[in-house]
Amino acid sequence: MAVKHLKSKTKAFFEKAFPERQIYHRSGGSVRYVSISPWRQAMMAGAATLIVGWCLFATVAVLLRGPAVDFQTSSGPDRRSARLERDLRSAKAGEQTALALLEKRTEDFNRAISEAEGRHKTLKRVLANLQGQDTASAVALNGENASLLIDSTIEEGDARKSRPDGGNAATNDSAGFRARTDKLILEQAAFLNEAEDEAVGRAERARGVIRLTGVSAARVLEQPGMGGPLVEVDGLSTAALPGAATSDPFGRRVYELEARLQEAQQYERAIHSLPLGAPVDVGYRETSGFGYRSDPFSRRTAFHEGADLAAYYGAPILSTAPGTVTFAGVKGGYGRVVEIDHGGGFKTRYGHLNSITVKAGTKVAIGQKIGTMGSTGRSTGPHLHYEVYYRGKSYDPIKFLRAGKHVYEG
Repeated sequence: MAVKHLKSKTKAFFEKAFPERQIYHRSGGSVRYVSISPWRQAMMAGAATLIVGWCLFATVAVLLRGPAVDFQTSSGPDRRSARLERDLRSAKAGEQTALALLEKRTEDFNRAISEAEGRHKTLKRVLANLQGQDTASAVALNGENASLLIDSTIEEGDARKSRPDGGNAATNDSAGFRARTDKLILEQAAFLNEAEDEAVGRAERARGVIRLTGVSAARVLEQPGMGGPLVEVDGLSTAALPGAATSDPFGRRVYELEARLQEAQQYERAIHSLPLGAPVDVGYRETSGFGYRSDPFSRRTAFHEGADLAAYYGAPILSTAPGTVTFAGVKGGYGRVVEIDHGGGFKTRYGHLNSITVKAGTKVAIGQKIGTMGSTGRSTGPHLHYEVYYRGKSYDPIKFLRAGKHVYEG
């Protein structure tokens, strides 16, 4: 009974809550209706309730998960910021690399410029030495003795080896600045080669002139305590020469060139200190040569230590090289005589003078008048008895006069 009563009561509530409804639809003059049963209304109400409940649930869930969403959305800028920081660090690293490379290139450029300037100064100094000294290049190779001068140079000089062209050759495969510096280095090497050839040629020509006198060139340049004619260039010590004691090819080439140049200059200075000038200021003739001859007074064979040069009474007698008068007066068979010390072991004697215009201690220059021709002393007529000594040994004066024609023209 109770169950039955409950069912009837539930049915009554259901019918009251969801009474049968009809929906009328009027169209085109006709009326239609649709009946909605209580059960269908209950199903629609249940569906609506489910939809509303789901919307409420979703809304509450979104609200409850709001901070997490906010955290996730806020992590986006952080990732972008981190990426930007990484990019910034990478850019700074690239900048540092570029600056380091630029600094290195700048150092290389400055070093190359400094080396070029140093080489330029060195070449200017070498050129000044090459052009600023008395040179044997001005020696006139005229006459029959020219071939003798060349032959003597070849015989006395050491054999020369050709210098390999590739020793200092720089690679020309670079572009831009490096290519230009390489070209400059090649041109400098060519200049050094030409300058060395000129210096060697000067030394050989000067040595040939010295050899014509009959005196060894090595003896002329021999100095006590020295190992030969190659000495340091004035104002430039071996330690100051770039590469003299290092592996720098340019420094070694400059050192070799300046040694050659100094050698040439020493030979040239020796030439201009030798008695190579003419002792008579007018035309003269050789009346008696150097060596054994028949004495004009005793008619016996005797050694003649000089050469007799005849002209006329009063003909000017000149000093044949710079020097200092060591004797001026009368000496035995020489009559009036002048003796001059030219330094380096060379001395000259001028005998049978008519008059003397200098005195002992006088400094004379080449070509300076020291007296006049006469016939004083043991003489048969007006002439100059001319003697040349080197380290106490007499040499043929005619050889000195012939050698002098290659140095002093006219």
